[in-house]
Amino acid sequence: MPDKKSVKEAGSALADDSSNEEDNQAKDEIENSMESETEYNQMREPGQGSNEYSYALKIPVERIAVLIGKGGATKAEIESETGCRLNIDSKEGEVEIKSSDSIKLYTAKDIVRAVARGFNPKTALCLLKQDYVLDIIELRQIMKSIAQMQRLKGRVIGEGGKARKTIEGLTDTSISVYGKTIAIIGEASNVTTAKRAVQSLLSGSNHSTVYNWLEKKRKLAKKSELKQEFRISEGEALPKDIFKKIGE
Repeated sequence: MPDKKSVKEAGSALADDSSNEEDNQAKDEIENSMESETEYNQMREPGQGSNEYSYALKIPVERIAVLIGKGGATKAEIESETGCRLNIDSKEGEVEIKSSDSIKLYTAKDIVRAVARGFNPKTALCLLKQDYVLDIIELRQIMKSIAQMQRLKGRVIGEGGKARKTIEGLTDTSISVYGKTIAIIGEASNVTTAKRAVQSLLSGSNHSTVYNWLEKKRKLAKKSELKQEFRISEGEALPKDIFKKIGE
């Protein structure tokens, strides 16, 4: 008959095995659900007798209706603004983009990706503007479990959406926390700043520390813009009455 110590050790080992099994199941669930949220990343060069490029990607099925829009209005607007054609498989979530212009194809691809990552079409169409970019942080690359992913997403969103709104306001960007990604749209330099702020929160930095850094960054950027506008050399200080001159 086994002694109490042996029974206790056996029970502890079973508990560890059960915990590891749950972690493995969580990881499997994450990996198995990735396909509906990732791209095929298939870019096809024009074939013989054709001058069209094509790009195929797969997006979450629940975002297909948003991409198409009421009566096909959103799809038609994207096609009109980019000069591309969108072929959408509503059942499988597959989207094929075609165009004879590879640059326009790239823009259309990013607009579709933005909608897929939770942005509303109006925000996604901002990618038509010069210097606007889309950047996506893949949470699966830094998370170990679904519970950790939810906690990290909560840090970026903040209570009542405060953290996300604060970063958006201080960087002039738009941020979408959707599925297993965090996506950012804005001017390239602003997106870089916003991404660094988000990554700091994901790595455990205090919200106040991140906000203070963003405010300092914003002030420095403002000073740099004013120096360029008033043609002040880099080493020269801003005049004390400069804000009066510009009505601020």
